[in-house]
Amino acid sequence: MHAQGFDHPPLDIDWHTQVHRHSLGWVCARQGEELVGFVNVAWDGGVHAFVLDTVVAEGARRTGVGTRLVAAAVEGARAAGCEWLHVDFDDHLRAFYFDGCGFTPTDAGLIAL
Repeated sequence: MHAQGFDHPPLDIDWHTQVHRHSLGWVCARQGEELVGFVNVAWDGGVHAFVLDTVVAEGARRTGVGTRLVAAAVEGARAAGCEWLHVDFDDHLRAFYFDGCGFTPTDAGLIAL
């Protein structure tokens, strides 16, 4: 499906280029050589950044890895000159993002596509 005015690449896109074009940066957490956490910070090329794909390995959960990942993402977005850092999440993650990471609730709109 192709909407008029939208130019979407096919699914066989160059992921390396796509990530570098739309990602402000990412933060990784390691225990030794093992990757145990990851967060991607996408952005609009201006002042808005977006926390995406926060993941912590099951064995490293509830140890502070996730909050440290997000804190590093906040600092990175701030250092890049962003004025806003947004996050969307499932309801069971409210306490993590609001209480643990310092995000505040806002009014927002959403259209499911």
